[in-house]
Amino acid sequence: AHLVESGGGLVQPGGSLRLSCEASASISVIVAMGWYRQAHGKQREFVGHVTSGHSTDYADSVKGRFTISRDYAKNTVLMQMNNLRPEDTAVYYCNVRGYLMGTNVQDDYWGQGTQVTVSS
Repeated sequence: AHLVESGGGLVQPGGSLRLSCEASASISVIVAMGWYRQAHGKQREFVGHVTSGHSTDYADSVKGRFTISRDYAKNTVLMQMNNLRPEDTAVYYCNVRGYLMGTNVQDDYWGQGTQVTVSS
């Protein structure tokens, strides 16, 4: 697998969780790393990302609560989620946009997904 996710779980409203996603060395050039989520019965939606230029972008629904950062040494993207709400409940997917080693085609790569449930 090109991406391996960890984190997620069950948390009460107002709580925090951290997701992690490590990209394999097979993705030799990374344009952006981030996260999408898909709630039950809904379409997958953008949550946020960090670009190779170190800029970040977030969905309005998570601004001020979620923080995405990148560990360049470990080729990992992290997402700290604070003040979680029941509407944050979803399967969260890591996304990396980049180039596989030895190719010149930019593509999107996806993690296996991890469940985040916010409930009392």
